[in-house]
Amino acid sequence: MTDLTPIWISLKTATTATVITFFLGIMAARWMFNYRGKSKEVIEGLLTAPLVLPPTVVGFLLLLLLGKNGFIGQILASFGVTVIFSWYATVIASTVVAFPLMYKTALGAFKQIDRNLFACARTLGASENSIFWQIMLPLAKPGLIAGTLLAFARALGEFGATLMLAGSIPGKTETIPIAIFFAAEGGAMDRALFLVIIMLAISLGVIVGVNYGTEARQRTKHKGQSTKKWLIKFFPKATRYLIPQTWLVKRQKSLDYPLPKYPIELIVDIQKQLPGFLLDVSFQTNQTPLGLLGASGAGKSLILRCIAGLDTPDKGRIVLNGRVLFDSEKGINLPPCDRACGFLFQNYALFPHLTIAENIAFGMPSGKSYWEIKQEVEKQLISVDLPGIGDRYPGELSGGQQQRVALARAKASEPGIMLLDEPFSALDTYLRDKQEKILRNNLIHYQGVTLFITHNLEEAYRVCPHLMVIDRGKAISHGTKQNIFERPSNYRTAQLTGCKNFSHAVAIGNNKIQAIDWNCILEVIEPIPTSLKYVGIRAHQLIFPDTEDQTNTFPCWLATISETQHRMTLYLKLNQPANNPEDYHLQAEVFKNKWVQLKDRPFPWKIQLSQLRIMLLKAT
Repeated sequence: MTDLTPIWISLKTATTATVITFFLGIMAARWMFNYRGKSKEVIEGLLTAPLVLPPTVVGFLLLLLLGKNGFIGQILASFGVTVIFSWYATVIASTVVAFPLMYKTALGAFKQIDRNLFACARTLGASENSIFWQIMLPLAKPGLIAGTLLAFARALGEFGATLMLAGSIPGKTETIPIAIFFAAEGGAMDRALFLVIIMLAISLGVIVGVNYGTEARQRTKHKGQSTKKWLIKFFPKATRYLIPQTWLVKRQKSLDYPLPKYPIELIVDIQKQLPGFLLDVSFQTNQTPLGLLGASGAGKSLILRCIAGLDTPDKGRIVLNGRVLFDSEKGINLPPCDRACGFLFQNYALFPHLTIAENIAFGMPSGKSYWEIKQEVEKQLISVDLPGIGDRYPGELSGGQQQRVALARAKASEPGIMLLDEPFSALDTYLRDKQEKILRNNLIHYQGVTLFITHNLEEAYRVCPHLMVIDRGKAISHGTKQNIFERPSNYRTAQLTGCKNFSHAVAIGNNKIQAIDWNCILEVIEPIPTSLKYVGIRAHQLIFPDTEDQTNTFPCWLATISETQHRMTLYLKLNQPANNPEDYHLQAEVFKNKWVQLKDRPFPWKIQLSQLRIMLLKAT
């Protein structure tokens, strides 16, 4: 009769080693995921070394450590404990060689999670431990299961390290691989074949389990979603016991500043060195929404992240509603979970494993009962025109619906400030108008500070009464939207706010300037600044009069045109015909009904640069 002891020893050893590596691997992966030290590569190499070293080398190193003359072995011997040539040695050897698989798989699973989800959870008041248990582990579950199965298979098949450290003691340390080796060596081929078949069956079962788990991830998810919906529909009271972990999430600390005692005000004065430039901004704003305009990479998003505590300035101060969030001189730097900032990310950062209701309830302040949370969730959904979808999941919603849910979630956390980072950038054009109206309506009733980042100039103008223009880390303009667009103080502000017509300019009198690039002299009304560098005028503000008897009116010829669905862009040259399509001075934008009137006019046309619309600009 075939001795089955090696099978039992192997299964017991592999199971024990897998349990140990499961916890050690996840702990090590979590630590390395957050570690930013200089020696990260060295530590990574040490943790994964058993994956690439020959098993006999691993066994020899373990023997040096745990043997009677080894450092750890001598310590254990003083307590009367001997490890080598015992079942514990088989577990240690299997654990060491299986650990890297669990660690690397868990770390890879953690890295695949969108980091914006962690940042979002922090702004919603979640502690690092809450993020780990409620966000990281659930989202990494498929990877963790795969890592566990792979670690089990590796522990089950361990041979070299086990043989050197535990030996081959029948009934004690003789595992299946060792038994196969000695059976084949001794000529007992039937026994060896039987054990090989057992190993193949177990290994193939593990592989099938890994593949099935990966392919069935979405299927299982949707099944779980359907089950939860069914429970919510037919047993609403039972759901408080079935899914309480996220519905009843509480902040570690409730809001500790009562807004009515302080003016609604944000004060920012920070500096942070970036690879290409220094972010150095100083501004303050109140309840009136403030829009941040600027080119990509100018530092707009970084300002929001510094306010939320997701990035740390090199120095400076941030104060929200009388409460100091950051002060480099006083050593104050509140963590994101204590700043009460509602952050609306570009990709919305909804937690995909939570229902819409659970997403909104995630960051609600403590002290609310289950039914209060449920009522608040529905209230927030109604405010964004999405009633009754609390039991759905983010993956079941359109981009516009996800954006509104993210807005509702941010509001439900009762933040002192709303940070909106291009919330409409991922939406199709036809969705933007509706989402923008909903956002404006919500901001009207919001009792707090609002910062809004967008590249869409018209969007910024409609949403934000006040604007700040950021260029390479500097706030180059700050004021009402009317002043920013109609009277920009410098060339870069005019350019970033959509002006397309510029010319170098010099003063030639009290109220006259020469537009060098346009080859014309212009009369102006406003005082000419001593630092004048440019003159500008917006494309839609050019006028096409019928006569030349008005100030700043010049003959012009058409170089080429560009058409959109509603407007025509005309490229015009002043005072003489154009030689080619690129030979022009000004761009004029007109509606198509105006173009119908213009196109049949004989050349030269007349064009007027109104004194009221001319912008006299400094360089910066």
